[in-house]
Amino acid sequence: MKFWQNISWIETDQVVEVAKFAESVGFEGVLDGDHVAFPEPLRTPYPYTPDGKPPMDSDWNYPDNFACAAAIGAVTTKLRYCTDIFVLAARNPLMVAKAAGTVAILSNHRFILGVAAGWMKDEFELAGVDFETRGKRVDEMVVLMRKLWMGGRVEHKGAHFDIPPLHMEPSPKRHVPFFSGGASKPAMRRAAQLCDGWLNAGNALAEIPPLLADLHRMRKEYGRDHLPFESVVTLTDPPSLDLYKRLEDLGVQGTLVYPPKYALGHNSTLDQKKALMEQTAENFIRKMS
Repeated sequence: MKFWQNISWIETDQVVEVAKFAESVGFEGVLDGDHVAFPEPLRTPYPYTPDGKPPMDSDWNYPDNFACAAAIGAVTTKLRYCTDIFVLAARNPLMVAKAAGTVAILSNHRFILGVAAGWMKDEFELAGVDFETRGKRVDEMVVLMRKLWMGGRVEHKGAHFDIPPLHMEPSPKRHVPFFSGGASKPAMRRAAQLCDGWLNAGNALAEIPPLLADLHRMRKEYGRDHLPFESVVTLTDPPSLDLYKRLEDLGVQGTLVYPPKYALGHNSTLDQKKALMEQTAENFIRKMS
C-alpha cells in the first residue's frame, strides 16, 4: 500500500519542506488542490454538500501546481506529485501541455496530472470558457496533450480544438500520466477510457468494491484492462491498520492521507505538520511496507 499526503491549503512557504519530510518518512507522493481564484461571493453551489456550501473558504491557499511540482522535484529524488484535482477544462490545452511536459522532464517523470471537469461555474466565467461543454473538452484535451508530449509535428482537428501544424518543445517524448478525479459516472468513464489512474472524492470502505468493479468492467469494455492503472483512494472511515490492509486486499494501490488543515486547523507550524506525518508513518506506513 502506497501512502500519499494531501498538502492542499498548507502555507505556501512550507510546501517544499513538507514534501521533503514526506519523502523522508516513506510517503509515495503528495497531492495538491487547484483553483485559479475564488469569486467573492461565490454563486455556484457546491455539488457535494447538502447545503451547497463548499468545505473550503475563498481565502484558502491554492499555489500554482506546476511551480510547486518543479520546486518539490528539485529537492526530492523519489517523491511523486499529483494534482488533486486540476480544473483542466477551464484551461488552454497548449499552455497546460507546455507546463506539464516541462515539469515532467525536470522531475524525472514524477509528475501526475489529476484532472476533473470542474464544478465552479464562476471560475469558468472568469476564464472566458464555456461551462456546459467542460466534460467533452476534458476528454479531447487528454487526447490532444498526449499528441503534443510525443514531440514532432502535431496537428489536431476536434470538436472543441482546432490546432494548426506546430512543434512544442521541449517534449517529454512520453505520456504524462493522467488520473481522473471523482466517482461520478463521467469521471469513472474518463478514468477507464482515457486515464492511467483514478482518484476518488472520499468513500467508506464498503463503497469501494462496486466502484472498482465498475472501473474494471469499463476498462475491459474499452480494451484497456491490460494497461497499467493506479487507484489512489481516500477513505472516510476512521484510519486503522486493518482498514488499510482490507483496502490493499481489494487491489487498491494507494491511499490518501487528509490535509494537515483538517487535524491542525487553519494555521499550523512546520513542526506540527512533521509530527502529524511522522505519526502516520509510525502507525501505518512502516507497518504496511
